[in-house]
Amino acid sequence: MNNNKLKITFLGGVGEIGKNMTAFEYNNEIIVVDAGLTFPGDDLPGIDVVIPDFSYLVNNKDKVKAIILTHGHEDHIGAMPFVMQQIKAPVYGSRLTLALVDNKMREHKIDYKGIAVKPKNVLKIGSFSVEFIKVSHSIAGALALCITTPAGNVVHTGDFKIDFEPLDGSMTDLQRFGELGKKGVNLLMCESTNVCRPGYSASEKSVGRTLDEIFKKHPDNRLFVATFASNINRLQQILDLAKKYGRKVAFTGRSMINISEIGLKIGELSFDKSILIDIDKIDTYADKELLIVTTGSQGEPLSALTRMAAGEFKQVKIRKNDLIIFSASPIPGNEKSVYNVINTLFQRGADVIYDELADVHASGHACQEEIKTIHSLVKPKFFIPIHGEYRHLRVHKQLAMSLGMEERNILTTSIGDQIEMTPNSIKRVGFVPAGQRLIDGYGIGDMESNVLRERKQLSEDGFCVVVMTINNVSGEVVGEPFIITRGVVYQDEAESFVQDTKNTVIASLKEQELRGCDPAIIRNTIRRTISNFIFKRTKRKPMVLAIVMLD
Repeated sequence: MNNNKLKITFLGGVGEIGKNMTAFEYNNEIIVVDAGLTFPGDDLPGIDVVIPDFSYLVNNKDKVKAIILTHGHEDHIGAMPFVMQQIKAPVYGSRLTLALVDNKMREHKIDYKGIAVKPKNVLKIGSFSVEFIKVSHSIAGALALCITTPAGNVVHTGDFKIDFEPLDGSMTDLQRFGELGKKGVNLLMCESTNVCRPGYSASEKSVGRTLDEIFKKHPDNRLFVATFASNINRLQQILDLAKKYGRKVAFTGRSMINISEIGLKIGELSFDKSILIDIDKIDTYADKELLIVTTGSQGEPLSALTRMAAGEFKQVKIRKNDLIIFSASPIPGNEKSVYNVINTLFQRGADVIYDELADVHASGHACQEEIKTIHSLVKPKFFIPIHGEYRHLRVHKQLAMSLGMEERNILTTSIGDQIEMTPNSIKRVGFVPAGQRLIDGYGIGDMESNVLRERKQLSEDGFCVVVMTINNVSGEVVGEPFIITRGVVYQDEAESFVQDTKNTVIASLKEQELRGCDPAIIRNTIRRTISNFIFKRTKRKPMVLAIVMLD
């Protein structure tokens, strides 16, 4: 590679929100920024999580010198166990970020080298110099990056907001962004999640004030707060309120329990452990003495709160004196699941407070005025919007142009795009295999997998199994076929449907010479006959399995 060219490869996080991953390549050396996941939609039945297709990195693994993590949210670190199974490189991140990664690595029994960094640290990694910049976000330890090479420098904001009342007392380092802007920035890569929202994001402290009012107005209710486990600043405020109002705290949900332990261990959370009780002990306390902090703010099917709403959580039964606070807003795509849980909680007699009723959540992502501030401070020569669906990237492009950037200096990218930057130019130069890999238990698949197609067919049209025995000498059918269907016909017509299917199969086999016939040919005949019969009868195309035994 020529010494004045930096190649940037987008493996995730553009044209989508989630599975962020970007590779920076200079002089046969690669550093990777973030390795996140996203959660599957309804079109991916049975899939646990979705990660980037990082085969480009595997094919160039000898060049990978470091993985740098901007913060500890799943969409930025969730793919790390799968990446580290194939790529061995040191991992850099804040103390909390690495503590969360450590937890994942222990679960997967993977050894790795994690190196904690702080704001204002500068790392020299081969031809790269990487400076870490303090930013506010909805998780502690969030960092922006300034990546410098002989081809120029790149400011990568990570996820950020400008909170003028940060709980940790340390604001986004606007001064450093301004200093970098004065020196000259070749490329700004800025997040776009809330670029469609005018104004400023709310301060995290404003959420604390709202929660305080709710606690004060409901002294006799049993209180529940559902929030993101990773939002340690929010957890700190909730724990402080529990102490202030004399309530014991019970955590539910594995991630909530894990992160509270990690936060306490590394000093990001501070609370008296005597206020904690086990969820099994809540019946020994009065309602006014209890606060239950739970996962499930996004309506996840297996989360603690969703199971409580459904009456399937053994230790907690929702009742009339319960007040449930959703201290989170629905992630786009989760709205239906969240409101289903809220409706079910109301039906069980509980009161529910959520973001449409009170300011019980503050986004961790910058709105338009905050994004404008970063652009104005950094004054980049070139700009690439990141961390957003395509609509967000387009709006962000228009916002940059409204601030005076020329359209020719702005690139919107897609997953797989490779960009080449020199001190005076930026252009799209190619495309690498990229996309998504599907994590299914211990297996890894892709969108073209037969397994996925078969699951979709089963979920939409059901299946039909036919078992029959044929005398190998005479070629006669022995007894009646045995037929099982699931998800094909409704109960009131099942009996007649099965009998008609049997008759159809027997009739079709009478037209075929079965003596000495290859069982595979017989199976194909049965499958074809039944598929045609069911489609004519029901207009459905279930999966048909035929089992032929020779007697």
